[in-house]
Amino acid sequence: MSKKNQHVVPKGDNWAVKGAGNTKATKVVETQSEAVKIARGIAINQKSEIVIHRPNGQIRDKNSYGNDPFPPKDK
Repeated sequence: MSKKNQHVVPKGDNWAVKGAGNTKATKVVETQSEAVKIARGIAINQKSEIVIHRPNGQIRDKNSYGNDPFPPKDK
């Protein structure tokens, strides 16, 4: 299984979960929060990143569930 980042993107009045570079959505649901839960599960499984978009398409947030290039430093 490839490590594709998962994007939560608007799709009409719904929200879609799409793997990076995919033309088809993995899943289309009614709410953004539901799409985020689905994308998070996939990203955790694949050790990749989730990218959450705003309704206008801008990136709102990102979370990494794999090899984070900038992990937090313990003090």
